[in-house]
Amino acid sequence: MQPVSLSNNGETPTGAGRIQRAGSLAEDVYEAIFAQLMSLKIAPGSRITVDNLVKEFDVSHTPIREALGRLEGEGLVLKTHLIGYRAAPQITRRRFDELYEMRLLLEPHGAAKAAATMDEAKLGTLLVAAGVMSRREGKDERLRYSNFARQDAIFHDKIMEYAENELIRETLGYQHTHFHIFRLMYHSRVTEEALDEHEAILAAFGSADPDAAAKAMRAHIEHSRDRLLPAFD
Repeated sequence: MQPVSLSNNGETPTGAGRIQRAGSLAEDVYEAIFAQLMSLKIAPGSRITVDNLVKEFDVSHTPIREALGRLEGEGLVLKTHLIGYRAAPQITRRRFDELYEMRLLLEPHGAAKAAATMDEAKLGTLLVAAGVMSRREGKDERLRYSNFARQDAIFHDKIMEYAENELIRETLGYQHTHFHIFRLMYHSRVTEEALDEHEAILAAFGSADPDAAAKAMRAHIEHSRDRLLPAFD
């Protein structure tokens, strides 16, 4: 399993080309920087220079600063007074272990509760959020990876919403867990195996089977942990 190569000087890479504007400029700039963070093109802990991004994306300073502010709120970017922006550092092994311990305590139970009240509308929403139907869309691997990181976060958040425990949902959401774990390793295995596991969770929801949902969620989280552990070798 080979992680993506990073720049040697710790600076944000440039020269990736102009923004492909599909929506609002601010949103497109945000998505472009988010994709670079998720795929490790912007290395954890590296400096993010606003002027470099302005040149790279051929936009003004305003949408760049708006995007970085939004990413700061998601815990992916840090801003230091009089110094500027840096990508958030990689999570530590201890933090990784703590996150997965918390997830294993909370999410299987949440999946069981969600399964007990599952209906067609909820299942349809989860099917879209799981990313299964769009697993082969797009040729840009970095963009697909960042899109899946976001879909994965939404999928798990929706399950906790349907479990009807807002405190657990808020606790998990506040950690921005999915964004940080996807920055540990950029590899297609991370997404392809997770998509297969999402299908197993959806099957349990489709059967409205709480025990099967809890079992599938536990297996998914354990496999996710095992896939990412080599990042600490």
